[in-house]
Amino acid sequence: MADSSPGAVSGAAPATESNWVVLKFGGTSVSSAANWKNIADVLRERLAEGLRPLVVHSALSGITDRLEQLLSLAISNDWAPVMDQIEQRHRDLARDLGVIPSPDLEEQFKRLRQIASGVALVGEVSERLRARVLAQGELMATRLGAAFLATQGLDVQWIDARTVLKSEPRAHASLRASYLSATCAYEPDHLLQQRWSSSGSVWISQGFIASDEKGETVLLGRGGSDTSASYFAAKLQACRLEIWTDVPGMFSANPRAVPAARLLRSLEYDEAQEIASSGAKVLHPRCVMPVKQYGIPLHVFATQTPKLEGTVITAHGGNVAAQVKAVTMKRNITLVTMETVGMWHSVGFLADAFKVFKDHGLSIDLVSTSETNVTVSLDPAANSMDKATMDGLILDLGRICRVELIGPCAAVSLVGRNIRAILHRLGEALELFEEQKIYLVTQAANDLNITFVIDEDQGDRLVARLHEIAIRKMTADRVLGPTWEELYSPIGKVRGTEGQWWHQRREELLALGREHGAAFVYDRSTLQSRAEALQALPGIDAVFYALKANWHPDILRLFHDQGLGFECVSQREVEHVLNILPDIDRRRILFTPNFAPRSEYAWALQQGIVLTLDNLYPLKAWPNLFTGREIFIRIDTGHGRGHHDKVRTAGVHSKFGVPMFELDELESLVESSGVTVIGLHAHAGSGVFNVDNWASIGTTLATLARRLKSVRIVDLGGGLGVPERLGQPGIVLADFAAMIEALRAAYPGLALWIEPGRYLVAEAGVLLAQVTQLKGKGEVHYIGVATGMNSLIRPALYGAHHEILNLSRLEEAPTEIVNVVGPICESGDVLGAERLLPPSEEGDVLLIATAGAYGRAMSSCYNLREPAREFMI
Repeated sequence: MADSSPGAVSGAAPATESNWVVLKFGGTSVSSAANWKNIADVLRERLAEGLRPLVVHSALSGITDRLEQLLSLAISNDWAPVMDQIEQRHRDLARDLGVIPSPDLEEQFKRLRQIASGVALVGEVSERLRARVLAQGELMATRLGAAFLATQGLDVQWIDARTVLKSEPRAHASLRASYLSATCAYEPDHLLQQRWSSSGSVWISQGFIASDEKGETVLLGRGGSDTSASYFAAKLQACRLEIWTDVPGMFSANPRAVPAARLLRSLEYDEAQEIASSGAKVLHPRCVMPVKQYGIPLHVFATQTPKLEGTVITAHGGNVAAQVKAVTMKRNITLVTMETVGMWHSVGFLADAFKVFKDHGLSIDLVSTSETNVTVSLDPAANSMDKATMDGLILDLGRICRVELIGPCAAVSLVGRNIRAILHRLGEALELFEEQKIYLVTQAANDLNITFVIDEDQGDRLVARLHEIAIRKMTADRVLGPTWEELYSPIGKVRGTEGQWWHQRREELLALGREHGAAFVYDRSTLQSRAEALQALPGIDAVFYALKANWHPDILRLFHDQGLGFECVSQREVEHVLNILPDIDRRRILFTPNFAPRSEYAWALQQGIVLTLDNLYPLKAWPNLFTGREIFIRIDTGHGRGHHDKVRTAGVHSKFGVPMFELDELESLVESSGVTVIGLHAHAGSGVFNVDNWASIGTTLATLARRLKSVRIVDLGGGLGVPERLGQPGIVLADFAAMIEALRAAYPGLALWIEPGRYLVAEAGVLLAQVTQLKGKGEVHYIGVATGMNSLIRPALYGAHHEILNLSRLEEAPTEIVNVVGPICESGDVLGAERLLPPSEEGDVLLIATAGAYGRAMSSCYNLREPAREFMI
């Protein structure tokens, strides 16, 4: 856009000559004095344009939740501390704004205390009362907002939204939905426009609240402030609606999870609604229809950064070419599967089933059908899915079919224009689902999205990879604006580096990088802290380091001194350990070969190390080899996990482990060969953050241990996730410890082992690479460095993300989008695509983070280029 000022954003012509503009501000936007100063400045700009502003805003951030808590605690008469917090929050903001709480606000505090006391007496909360209490958040906040704007010299008129917005009766709506998730009529109201026609005035009202035909308070559901603003815009026939939030527009993905997400400069109404409906939280989906119906442009801006351009949504704002514009995700989706052979060629089954949902006031989102099964999804954002409602639904559906609930799930959507026309270009993206458990797939009838419902814990990583394939690799056009990183990287420094070990030892690393051109560097203190953290976990009897992650001799010596054992997958790995640590207790070595020759098994048994069999062939073909021996058995629990299909080591497509359906045969072979199974082992994959993974493994193996009476050890495997991006949370060890304690309590007498690899070493290592050349191809810019996939193959092999920084210029502003590539003669030799870096020069040293695992261990001399050398500091 030519002008970055929000007031000058271009778009479709307004439907009328009205000079009303509706500005909605969210909870975060109205919770600080700094933001209120920005709001006042924006309103002055609108008045200077000759516009009549109506401000619609939410409760202070977190207050609605506090009000819910107030009602919950009122039943047991423990409400006073929460009420004190609610009141103090508003008094603190009043102080920061330099205003005195009005008598109306003081009366609201008093009324809330009276209501809480009344609830304590009667011991229950009706939906009617809940709506009245939750509405107080907006009413209190707008009192403060109006008072502040008045101090800024603005002529402010405060209005109660309940006198304007009236809910519509809905057939079959539950009492809860009628009070807490209402909808309103929004046709233009000329009498309202006349009443509010005083020029120069700023009107201020509430989002989220309305009233019904009896005059009682109702709510528009969470996120309802957007909808309120849209209703007001339609009633006033506004020239535009502005949604002010904490992000400057709609993005091609959640920018806080995918920093490479691009601003969507312009969209059509349908596209925006589809993106919002599919999980983007910038807009509430219901707010689009009123402005679409009356052709009112909708703009999205950020309150904290009001000069950024934002997104404009109009009837002709998008690009009509076939294109994926966003990758979105909705969490906490519940699937309802209905199965019966009676529906095949029968008339009316769907009508009967859907009537049950209607009778329970539930709105269905996605639908998938077959001859004997119908599966639908329920979105909690659109439904009140309390236990009583769901129990009633299952009971009534159970009369006509077999019912199963599946969840929590994530619905991941590719959203854009003419999706069917580009399915052939999405082949690489669709390959990502090869190892996912997909419960439901739908392609929207309006040709605006294709959606996959998967396990919730796989959603975040899948979104990031889909975005890279479906959007980053697609041709950019006028719709795609700057990335989140470009918009918000602070001037003068790189975010999230100060706490990293390599930031503190920058000068040492720069010297190594300049001297050697390329180098792996490992930090001893980080390695030691990781080992100590795992050794300190209560309930873990032994920690074995998965040697394949990094076999540097100094790392092995350090881990040995910390009390760790070593998990090896080849005879050469075991020999390496024995060469570095000749006096090691052989029982501290766990040997887990896969499709190895007979000689390796025989050698391991002679060495007296712990041996694991991961299929039945050795017991079938060489039973005498194991007679009288103690061994472990690796079990395939049936479900792989991890950040890429190549690191998921369970499931039908994985070569590892004895499948569950062979357990009877395993028992027979164990008995006939005379072997003693002392341990069971399973490993689902790498890069897992949800501790339920190991709880599931532990439960499965402990249950199997009851069949194999000699089992006394359960090895939960490894795969503890490591964050890919700076600032991302990692696995919570406290949660992991709690899970271990729960397993020990449920299955006493079993020793619990783990065998992490990457978790121990990844963040302790970096790859340094000196800049060799710079190159540009039109809008695409390349930085060439001294090493590539011959040193670090993970990006090419797994699509792995490693943070890349210019270590020589950490204090300079990152302003350029570049591809960081190596010297290998392969198109896949890309260490990082579309990275935001400062202007770089030949000789600069780049740092590639989280490279301590599967870096040097997987390196090669491809192209006869030596991989980076290793150093411990």
